[in-house]
Formats: sequence, structure tokens, C-alpha cells
Amino acid sequence: MATSAAVLEDGSLISRLDGQLLRLEQLLALVSGIAVFSLMVLAVVSVGGRNAMNAPLPGYVDWIEQVMPLIAFMGISYVQRDGGHIRMDILIGSLRGRALWLFELVSVVLVLLLMMALVWGSWSHFGRSFDFAAPLWSRDSSIDISLPIWPAKLLVPVAFSVLCLRLVLQIWGYGRALVLGLETPVAVPLIQSAAAQAAAEAEQLSDAGNNGSQG
Repeated sequence: MATSAAVLEDGSLISRLDGQLLRLEQLLALVSGIAVFSLMVLAVVSVGGRNAMNAPLPGYVDWIEQVMPLIAFMGISYVQRDGGHIRMDILIGSLRGRALWLFELVSVVLVLLLMMALVWGSWSHFGRSFDFAAPLWSRDSSIDISLPIWPAKLLVPVAFSVLCLRLVLQIWGYGRALVLGLETPVAVPLIQSAAAQAAAEAEQLSDAGNNGSQG
């Protein structure tokens, strides 16, 4: 399971790089959220057109296929940064000090190797679809309204490449913590206790309430 995690910051180089990468991750996560909203709009237009004029949105399924990679992959690095992916927190939470950082380091290295293989494979898959000489630069298209498929295929290696950058940064952070024996390293997700999670949630609710009252 995954629990809430905190990512500490300071003025070090790794922390500055973490902040810069975070801005890119937040942008991609925003794009993913907009894609979710666009699917809702498409559904309303399609169902409304079918009921009102017996004319559903042409290529509705094709558009869903194009948007799904945005939803599925664009936020993956942002979630990794905050430690939100599925993890064995019961096991990890029992470790302390260098043993914890070693475990985290090994696990992130293994994930990076997997993601590098997926970047290579997904890029090859995109390459089989993209062709400058073909109409709309595409060797294949959707079934209904013939949308080119290569843009959706390109999103996968792009999102996975950003995740690889995040994993490299976390390897640096965990390796630094392991070598220096740090208790609270920066630029890596630190598992919070139940009390710390409750305090953080209470602070967020308090801030939201204050902002609402000021508005």
C-alpha cells in the first residue's frame, strides 16, 4: 500500500533540481487532469447529441483512445515524486537509517532499469507508427474517423522519460543519504507517521478554510 509522504527541500543542488523537475511534473499532471475533464465534455456532447438530435459525436471512441494515454501516463512521475505509487510500506516502515536508504536505493534502481526498457520499447512502437512520408505522418489510424495514432503513442515514451529523470534524482538522493547517514534527506519521499499525516491534513484544511474566509 502507499501512504502519504513528505519531500523535504533545502538550498542544495539536488533540491533545486527537484524543484525544477517538479514544475514539469505538475504541468504534465495538469494536462492529465484537463484530459479527464475533456472526456467528461465529450461524453456530454455525445450523449446529448444522441438524445437531442439522434447524432452522437463522430468518432467518440477514437477520441477516447487518443486521450487515454494523457490520463494514464502524464501524471506518473508526479506521483512517484510524492511516493504515491503502490509500495510495501509495512515492510519499509520497519526499517531505519542506512538499511532503509539501501532498500529504497535498490528498489528505485530496479524500477529505473524497467522504465528504461519501457522507454526503448514504447519509442520503437511509436517509430513503427510515425512516417514523414505518410499522410498526417502516420502509418496507422483509428478505425472510425481515421485519427493518426502516433501522437498518442509518442506520449508514452515522453512520460516514461520524465519518470526516468525523477528516478535518477531519487537514486542520487537515496545514495547521498546512504553514504552520509542522513536522517531526513531532501528530494526523496519520506514516509510520514499517522500522527504526522493527521497534522498535515489538519493544516491543509485550516489553510483552505482561511483562504475561503478571506475570499
